[in-house]
Parts: sequence; structure tokens; C-alpha cells
Amino acid sequence: MSPASAARREKGLRLGALLWPQMTDWAGFREAALEAERCGFDSLWTSDHLLNPTGPLDGPVLDGWSAITAIGALTLKPTVGLIVSANTLRHPALVAKMTATIDHVTGGRAVCGLGAGWLESEHTVYGIEFGSPADRLDRLGESAMLIRKLLDGERVDWEGRWYAFRSVTQAPAPLQRHLPILIGGEGRRKTLRIVAQVADMWNARGNLESLLDADAALRRHCEEVGRDESTIERLTNRWVVIRDDRRTAEDWVEQSMLRQGLKVFDRSTIICGPPEVVAGALAPIVAAGFRHIVLSLRAPWDMETIRRVHELRQHLSSGVRFN
Repeated sequence: MSPASAARREKGLRLGALLWPQMTDWAGFREAALEAERCGFDSLWTSDHLLNPTGPLDGPVLDGWSAITAIGALTLKPTVGLIVSANTLRHPALVAKMTATIDHVTGGRAVCGLGAGWLESEHTVYGIEFGSPADRLDRLGESAMLIRKLLDGERVDWEGRWYAFRSVTQAPAPLQRHLPILIGGEGRRKTLRIVAQVADMWNARGNLESLLDADAALRRHCEEVGRDESTIERLTNRWVVIRDDRRTAEDWVEQSMLRQGLKVFDRSTIICGPPEVVAGALAPIVAAGFRHIVLSLRAPWDMETIRRVHELRQHLSSGVRFN
């Protein structure tokens, strides 16, 4: 197991940066990622869309897989991956190949992030089959299972509902003995079942009450499939802006929303203010077991928040007891 893999399984706080690939240029994206590494972020992520999912649909969007591969080559310490790769857009054997390649590029720091896909408009524009929610989740379950087998070095023969493999292997194998798979989503019946079956990491969104309810559902699925729920690392992502006073932080939020073309946005999901205030808002989530907090960052790149993440870490680490 690589040092990065071993570190993932240590109990305690981890902080990640989710860099939005839309409405930016490569130079800004790259500098934000490099600054995040310099400032001690444990993980770097980006999203996976063909079209802009939050602002003007035809706004500029960098390809997530290409961007995170390049960031992986430019950095040395953080784990890298997608939150999350849309399963509808690629064949699972291709995803396994891409993930294993990133693992080699990064010296064993790759995470394979998977989701069912949700942005119907990009599928319509590009002529890609979207399907019903039930179909997308069934397809994700089959795909994640096949990717797990390939990344684990198995030779796969498979005839399923969505995919057919003829003696497929992944070569070269990943550097990590067990490359982690992350599943994103909160669906109580199907998504969390997939998490229990194949995921090493789970990314969920929502307020504390919703997270606790989803976590309880995941624990039930784990019990049913015979999985130790403590082996699944919990992540959640939040829009965080750190400033010495809340008004200055809110001004930055407004500037960011304007840049991104966001006219309507759930402001209750934004945590902003001094580091101790932000830590106080996040502490109940961390105490609930979501110990990998991912900060959502976007252009114009909030370098002050990135550079002050050590203050957030100090306040969180001193205020939350880790069992």
C-alpha cells in the first residue's frame, strides 16, 4: 500500500480543494491547485462536465480528467481525483485505464471518483444516452463493480445488462495495491447500496440532518452486505470563504457568483467569515464522521481562503475530538 493510501485510512481531519473547471482558464486553475498544495491541502479534486453545470450552459469548461491528470503531474503530495466522473460519459474499462494511468503519473495518489451523472442538458446537446434515474444508478452499480475488478488486477469476463467484457485486464496495474473508489450521491435505496458494496470513500452533500440520515442508511446497507462501515471514508464539500469579518467574506461571495454567472444559488450552503466561525459551522459535520471536508473553490480564485486553510485546520482539530 502506498503512503498516500495508508494516510487515507488514518483517523483524523482531512481537508480537500474542489476546483471548479468552469468559467476559468488553465493558468488560473493550475495556480490555485499549486497554491492549495503549498498550503497543505490533503486532496485536490475537480468535477466532470461537458457543459457548464452552474452558470451559462455554453460557458468555458475544462475537461476534468485532463485537468486532474495535469495537476497530478505538477504536484507531489495531495491525492487527486474527480468529484465525480459521470458514469454515463465513458466506458468502465476506459475509466479504469485512465485511473491507473493517473496513479502512475502521481506515484500512487489517484482516487477513482464515480457518480451516476445528472446534467441532462449536456447529454442532449452531445447526443449521449441519459436514461432514467433508475437506469443510471443500475448502470453505475455495474460499472463500479467492473472497475473495482479491473483495478484489483482481475481478468474480467462479463455479460451484463449494460456492458460485455471479453477477457479484459488492466495493464499496467495501479501502483496502489488497492486504489480507492469514491462514490458520490445520497440516494437512500440504490446509491448507498453501491457505496456499501464497492466504495472506499463516499461524498455526500446536504445539511447536517440530511447527512446524518444518509449515513444511517449507509450503515444499514453495510450491515446487510456484511461490510464494516468504518472502512468507508466520509467526505462532504462546502463553499467556504475565510475573511476576518463576515461582510468582507459575503462581498467575495457576490463577486464569485457574478463571475460564474450564478443568478440563483442556495446561499445557505455557503459558510463564510473568520476561521473560527467557519470551523464552528463545520465542527458538527466533522464530529458526525464526515472527517474529509472539501472546500469548493472557483474563479476568481480565492487565494486568501486557500492560504488561510491552516487556521481552519487548527480550529477544527482543537475543537473536535476524533475517536
